Amino acid sequence: MLNSPEQEIQKRNFRYVQIDGIGVSIANVAAPFLPVFLARLGASNFQVGLLTSMPGVTGLILAILVGRFLQSRKNIVPWYSLSRLMVISCYALTGLLTIALSNEYVVVATLAIWAFATLPQTSLAVAFSVVMNAVAGPEGRYALLSRRWAIFGLTTVVMTFFVTRTIDLIDFPYNYSVMFLGLSVGGLISFYFSRKIKVPDQTRLALGSSSSALESARSYFSLIRGAPAFTSFALKKFVYYSALMLSQPIMPLFFVREVKATDSQIGTITMAMNMVMLAGYFLWSWSSRKYGGRFVLLATTFGMILYPALTAATPQVPYIIAYAAIAGLFQAGLDLVFFDELMKTVPSEYSATFVSLVHSMQYLSAIVAPLLGIWLADYIGLGGALWASAGLRLIGFLLFLKKDVRRAAESV
Repeated sequence: MLNSPEQEIQKRNFRYVQIDGIGVSIANVAAPFLPVFLARLGASNFQVGLLTSMPGVTGLILAILVGRFLQSRKNIVPWYSLSRLMVISCYALTGLLTIALSNEYVVVATLAIWAFATLPQTSLAVAFSVVMNAVAGPEGRYALLSRRWAIFGLTTVVMTFFVTRTIDLIDFPYNYSVMFLGLSVGGLISFYFSRKIKVPDQTRLALGSSSSALESARSYFSLIRGAPAFTSFALKKFVYYSALMLSQPIMPLFFVREVKATDSQIGTITMAMNMVMLAGYFLWSWSSRKYGGRFVLLATTFGMILYPALTAATPQVPYIIAYAAIAGLFQAGLDLVFFDELMKTVPSEYSATFVSLVHSMQYLSAIVAPLLGIWLADYIGLGGALWASAGLRLIGFLLFLKKDVRRAAESV
């Protein structure tokens, strides 16, 4: 039986999304090495924290404006593709400047590059959710993203294996330069295939016809207040995401300064997490069909408490590799369920607008939480900051555990 044109487009879209994921995953192998690179160059705790916080500053200022802009675009796919290419290109630029500049200037240059990257990162964050939701539809989010992220994880494991086997063979900092340049090729793969994705044109909707900024703001917040399920989930996610972001600059510093892990050991920790995530995506996709989204949400938000707590309690590389593997299992489910549960609460005709607000809240977390983590590390140590992250994750879990009576039975 021949497929209809719509089914053929959907099949091609699914394929393009997966190949796009391969390109992105190749480039993103470099991501966990970026703060390690700065730490080995002698960057301060504040500078490493700044690397994590900078996207939040730009996103907090611009996310809602970007959402309004994307809401008015007829086709959002070109903006998704271009934004992705610009972000990944920053790895190549980091590699080039590492060769061109002396070590004393590389830290500042790297921070400047990734300050610029926050502009396309903001657009990408909003566009990704809108495009993936349009490709998947209401019933296909787990299927699309579990496959994408499983392929993403497999590619990451393979590429991380080669990186960790070669990074110690070249003198520092040229080993990092070669890595950043080589992995950035993934950006070209992503750009070529993601721009082939075809989704229905958006309905251009204006949030307020008045020229008054005050009237426009009132219209915007009235729209948000009309979706209580969205605001409830967004606030709970804000708390939990803040807990995750608090530990983000602490982990690489803890590995380098407390655990004394080598680059290859840090790569192995990352690889262990990504390998288990491969199975996790399929496990949680199956669990959502059998037990529902609420079960996945509660299981994963509780499970992610363990990683910072156990790492701080037993700071030895073999143990941390095991903890990272456990975290990979729960992180896979968290990725899937946060996206699915959020999009359940978002009015489809205003997806860019609502998604941009959620990302604005996440960017607030990305500004405050990493710097709070660094501040805590200065007073209670890196291990203490990891315990603080675990405690805040527990609070987030308890918020999700309390059912919201205003939501539908399947929602939280």
